[in-house]
Amino acid sequence: MVYENPDGVRIGLEVHVQLNKLKTKLFCGCSTDYHDSEPNTHVCPVCLGLPGSLPVLNEKAVEFAIKVGLALNCNIVEQTQFHRKNYYYPDLPKNFQTTQYDFPIAANGKIIIEGEDGEHVVGITRAHIEEDPARLQHMGTIDRSKGTLINYNRSGMTLIEIVSEPDMRSPKEARRYLEKLKSILDYLGVFDGDLEGAMKADANVSVFWGDRVEVKNISSFKGLERALLYEIMRQKNHVRRGGEIVMETRHFDEARGVTISMRTKEEEHDYRYFPEPDLVPLRVADWVPGIRETLPELPDAKRERFMEQYGLGETHARALTTEIKVANFFEEVASKVDPKDAAVWVSDILKGELNYRELSIDAFTVEDIVAVVELVTGNKITEQSGVEIIRTVLDDGGKPQEIVEKKGLLKVEDDIVSTAVEEAIAENPEAVADYLGGKEKSLNFIVGKVMQKTKGRADAREAREKVLAKLND
Repeated sequence: MVYENPDGVRIGLEVHVQLNKLKTKLFCGCSTDYHDSEPNTHVCPVCLGLPGSLPVLNEKAVEFAIKVGLALNCNIVEQTQFHRKNYYYPDLPKNFQTTQYDFPIAANGKIIIEGEDGEHVVGITRAHIEEDPARLQHMGTIDRSKGTLINYNRSGMTLIEIVSEPDMRSPKEARRYLEKLKSILDYLGVFDGDLEGAMKADANVSVFWGDRVEVKNISSFKGLERALLYEIMRQKNHVRRGGEIVMETRHFDEARGVTISMRTKEEEHDYRYFPEPDLVPLRVADWVPGIRETLPELPDAKRERFMEQYGLGETHARALTTEIKVANFFEEVASKVDPKDAAVWVSDILKGELNYRELSIDAFTVEDIVAVVELVTGNKITEQSGVEIIRTVLDDGGKPQEIVEKKGLLKVEDDIVSTAVEEAIAENPEAVADYLGGKEKSLNFIVGKVMQKTKGRADAREAREKVLAKLND
C-alpha cells in the first residue's frame, strides 16, 4: 500500500531536547538539579546575562551533542561556532540567545519510523546546541493572562535543537517520529524525558503543498497529535472558503484544543545573527572517533537482535525495544524463563497493566514476573490467575506466591473441572439445545458457568475442550 497523502500535508518538527543529565549548565557552573527547588535559586550572572559576565563552554555538553548527532546518522561538522541570535523576550534577559547558526554540530541525518505505508524515512536537517531560556508561567491562558511569573532556574540549560525535513505526512507519523526520537535519546542516556521541559516541539505544518504555519511549544506526544489535527483542519477549511494561508507563528492552547495566532513568522534576517565574540570557534573533528565508540546498541539494532537471538516476532521485538528500561527488563526475564513466554508476559500483559496505571517498568521486579511465568508454565495456576497476581502486586503489593496462597489461586484438580462441566450442562438445558441447534455463542455461556463454579481456577481452554467433548459425546 502506498500512502498518497491526498491533502498534501507536510509536517516538519523542530524539537528542543534538554540535555538534563549534565550536572552543570551550558556556559556556567550552576547546578542543573533545579526541578524541586524554589524559583530563581539556581542562577548566576552568566545565566542571567548580567553585564560583564563571560560564558565558559561545558565540554561535556558538546560530547553529548556529538553523540546525539551520530545516533541520528548525521555528519558531524569539523569545526563549529556559536552565534548570538538577537530578539527580545522576558524569558531571555540578555536580549540574545547563544546558539549555533551556519556551523551546526550535526547535519544531514535520518530517522526511520513506522509510516502510513510501512517504514518511512524522515530526514534530519540539522542538530545544533543552544541555551534554554527561562520559564514563563502565565496566570491564565497565554492570550488572556492577567500576569506572568518568570523562573530563571532553567535559563542556560543545554538544549540540542533537532530540525527535521518536512517529511511527515500525518499527525500520526509526527507522533511516531517524536516517540522514536525520545527512544533514541533514552538509549543514549543524555536526558531524562520525564522531567519538566525535557522535550518540546515546534511543528511546521502545511496543507495542499502550500505555505507553512508554525505551532510553538508543544510538550507531549498527545498534545502534538491534537495540535496538528486541529491545525490541519483549520488550514483546510480556510483554503476551502477561499482564504490564503499566511506564514505565521501560532500557540497551541491544550485546554481548549485550538491553535491561536501569535505573530507573523520571523525570517532569519530578523534575528541579526552574528558570531559570539566571547567564545572561540571549536574544532571537534578529532573528538568524533572516540565518541562513536561509546555509542550503545540503539533501538533498531536491538529490535533486530531480539528477533534473531530470541526468535521473537517483529511486533513483540518492537514493543520491547521502545524503552531501554523495558528492553533491559525483558532480557533479565528471558535469561531465567523461555524468552517467548517472557515476551508475552512482559510485552502483552505487564506493560498493559503498567500503562493503565501510568506506571513505569520500575514498579515491578524481574523476580516477581519470573515467578508468575513459572507458576503459569508449570501448570500451577491459570493465565487469568497470573494476570490477577500482577494486578494485585501493582495495586496492593505482596509477592506472587503469597498472593496465590492468600487468594487460593492454585488450579483445581481435573476431576473437579469434569464435575463442574457436568453440572453446568445439566443446569442449562436451553443453552445446550441452542448450541446443538447451531448457536455457537451458547458454548461460551456454558464454559462461563464452568469458570464460575471453579471460581476462575480452571484453565478456560481445558474447560472448553471438556464441554465440547461432553456435548459431542
